[in-house]
Amino acid sequence: MRKGSIVIIVLIAVIAVIVFPAVNTYNSLVELSEKVETSLSQIDNQLQRRNDLIPNLVETVKGYAAHEEEIFTSIADARSRLIGAGSVEEKAEADEQLTSALGRLLAIAENYPELKANQNFIQLSDELAGTENRIATARRDYNNAAREYNTRIRKFPAVIFANIFGFERYDYFEADESAKQAPEVNFRK
Repeated sequence: MRKGSIVIIVLIAVIAVIVFPAVNTYNSLVELSEKVETSLSQIDNQLQRRNDLIPNLVETVKGYAAHEEEIFTSIADARSRLIGAGSVEEKAEADEQLTSALGRLLAIAENYPELKANQNFIQLSDELAGTENRIATARRDYNNAAREYNTRIRKFPAVIFANIFGFERYDYFEADESAKQAPEVNFRK
């Protein structure tokens, strides 16, 4: 073998040792990023499901408690904010506002025994409770995917490729500060 052939083989080997891990790292970052995006879309799907249930629930309650206009307005405002939310933080804040308003709406049922016995209200409440569980699961899955991705882009050598190719950190889906305080419940009237 000639000296030139050996140099070319060594050069190809060095390039392969550098390029293959780089391609593998880049592809794994893309895969993790897509996992986070998919998890975020699952949150959006469940939030949309809840948004679709709310008008029916509100209309059912209105039939029994039409004078509770403030709660109906706060639900409509919260739904609008959630629909218009762009970032994960905006979605989390709007979701918290909507959850709070829904809690007040469902508390109204305690004052209206006929409403609590209404089959449509019972079914919608059950569907809403199931959807809330799905939202919680979707949030957990998203936060796990975001944690895995965020950890990966900070580790060496992936941090180098993440910086070169613009892979940025994902925000976590966190509860609003007000959600960290236990609500005050008063059954005396």
